[in-house]
Amino acid sequence: MQAANPRRGYILGLSAYIIWGLFPLYFKAIASVPAVEIIIHRVLWSALFGALLLMVWKHPGWWRELRENPRRLAILALSGTLIAANWLTYVWSVNNGRMLEASLGYYINPLVNVLLGMLILGERLRRMQWIAVGLAAVGVAQQVWQVGSLPWVSLVLALTFGFYGLIRKQAPVKALPGLVVETWMLVPIAIAWLLFNPTAHSAQAEFWTTSEAWWLVAAGPVTLVPLVCFNAAARHLPYTTLGFLQYLAPTLVLLQAVLLFGEHLSSSTLVAFIFIWAGLAVYSIDAWISLRRRNCVRKWLKLLVF
Repeated sequence: MQAANPRRGYILGLSAYIIWGLFPLYFKAIASVPAVEIIIHRVLWSALFGALLLMVWKHPGWWRELRENPRRLAILALSGTLIAANWLTYVWSVNNGRMLEASLGYYINPLVNVLLGMLILGERLRRMQWIAVGLAAVGVAQQVWQVGSLPWVSLVLALTFGFYGLIRKQAPVKALPGLVVETWMLVPIAIAWLLFNPTAHSAQAEFWTTSEAWWLVAAGPVTLVPLVCFNAAARHLPYTTLGFLQYLAPTLVLLQAVLLFGEHLSSSTLVAFIFIWAGLAVYSIDAWISLRRRNCVRKWLKLLVF
C-alpha cells in the first residue's frame, strides 16, 4: 500500500477543486451549443474516455462484482440519471447568467447532505449541525422573500448532488468504475437523442470543422481528470481536509460570476450568501471538534490497551 504523502495530496486535491471551479470557462467556450446537447456529448465522451482509463489503470474485479449484484447496476442507473440532471442544470445556469445561483447551490450542498442523513438515514444531528442547517435555511428563506421565488437552480444542484451521494453509498463501487458504468448506461439515451435530433449542432458535418467540436470532445477528459485527482488526493489526505477544500470550487464560480461575467450580486443575494457562509463556518467548526474528540478517544483507548 502506498504511503500517505500530504504534500502530494494537497496538490492533487487543489487541482481537482480548481478544475471544478473553473468549469464555467469551459462551458462558456461552447455557449452556442444548447445545454442538453453539451450533456449528451459529456456522457458520450466521458464514457469513452473513462473506458480507456479503466483499460490503462487496472481495477480488478469491479465488473464481476457488478455482474453478480444486479441491484448495484440498478442503483448506478439511478445515480447516473441524477448526476446527468445535475450536469444539465449546472451547464444551463452557467450559459444563462445564473452562476451565482450555481455557486449558492454547491455551498449549501454539505448542509443538504447533513439534512438528508437525518431525514433518510435516521442520523441524529448535533446541536451545532442544527444551527448550521438553520442558518442555511434562513439564507434561502430570505432570498425567497426578497426575490419572490425559490432559487430553483441552487436547490436542484444541491438536492440532485445530495441524493446522488446518498444513492452511491448503496452501491460501494470505486469512483472511476462507478462513473464509467453510470455514463455507459446513459449512452443509449444519448445516441437516441442524436438520432432523433438531426438539426442538432453536432449532427451537421460542418460543425466538426470548428473549434467548438474539439471543445465537446474534451468533455470526457474535463469530466474525468478532476475526479481522478480527487480520488488520488483522498488516499493522501484525511476526508475532513478534502471537505474543507470543497469550498474552493463554489468560491471560484462566485468570483468568476461577479468579476468576469458581470453578474449582479444584489444585497438580498449577498445576505443569503452570508447566512450560508455562517452555516458552513459552524458546520466546519463542528466537524473539526468532532474529529479532535475522536482522535482523543483513540489515544486513550491505545493507552488503556497497551
